[in-house]
Amino acid sequence: MGDAAPLVSIPEAPIPDHGKAEWFNGADGATLRAALFSPEGPPRGSVVVSPGRSEPIEKYFEVVQDLLDRGFVVLIHDWRGQGLSHRALPDRLKGHAAGFKHFLSDHHALLAAFEARLPKPWIAVGHSMGGSLVILALAMGEARFSAAVLSAPMLGLNTSGRPPSAARGLAWLMSRSRFRGEYMLGDTGDPFAQTFPKDALTHDAARYARHQAQIRANPDIALGGVTWGWTDFAFSICAWLRRSKGVEAVSIPVIIVGAGQDSRVLVADEKAIAGRLPKGRYVEIPDAFHEILIETDDRRAVFWKAFDETVETVLR
Repeated sequence: MGDAAPLVSIPEAPIPDHGKAEWFNGADGATLRAALFSPEGPPRGSVVVSPGRSEPIEKYFEVVQDLLDRGFVVLIHDWRGQGLSHRALPDRLKGHAAGFKHFLSDHHALLAAFEARLPKPWIAVGHSMGGSLVILALAMGEARFSAAVLSAPMLGLNTSGRPPSAARGLAWLMSRSRFRGEYMLGDTGDPFAQTFPKDALTHDAARYARHQAQIRANPDIALGGVTWGWTDFAFSICAWLRRSKGVEAVSIPVIIVGAGQDSRVLVADEKAIAGRLPKGRYVEIPDAFHEILIETDDRRAVFWKAFDETVETVLR
């Protein structure tokens, strides 16, 4: 589509310079939002940022600036179902999904829409759900990236003490019933009622408060808890990656940065996938919570060290 789309700016998180948001069409015609930013001076390449579940473009303004300062063109997008992209249910706060095929098609449409404006080499950065979808795209044959650096990718779900097989079976059953669009176990996950540190996935109170201020500035970018449909999608993507031989065919460097105190995804599964990737590497931040990219400066620095080391191998 290419038409201008809005971005939310607040004093604590202004829009980075030299960029704008645009609408583009997903593979099924869904209206989706992305933003493209350019560095000052000749670019070293491009980074495509794929956020995690519930995360809008605005949450990543600091990450965008970090990448611009490193000399990269940055493309970042709202997955369907979050940010200002198309949402499948009338209740915008329900985090819903119907399988992972639409997400893959949207990712392909994103790259097609912006490819001419993305100088090579391309590096993928993804967090949580975004990280698992990046690996899925690579395992299914996406070959335009030269490397990927992933923050706490969703490769195994923490089922909070419930037997994983039972949890997955229940999600499968409920996602195929009339309850597919209902909150899992009735948990609305109200984003406007969350508090630090009770609901925080970071040790950094200021960064947590900054994002809370963003969603209050424009509630349309907020997202609540997950539906049974989303839960089944999450289990399905993890299961597909666990059994697929496509993982072993990914030939580019893929660095997985895990959080030692992750309460959302399983470090063991991140290590297992990293071990199956021909050029995979696992790096752990022992005292980090799940949201590494909005963690404290010292914890974020571990991620950026892994990123910078990977970039050097690609640009040699």
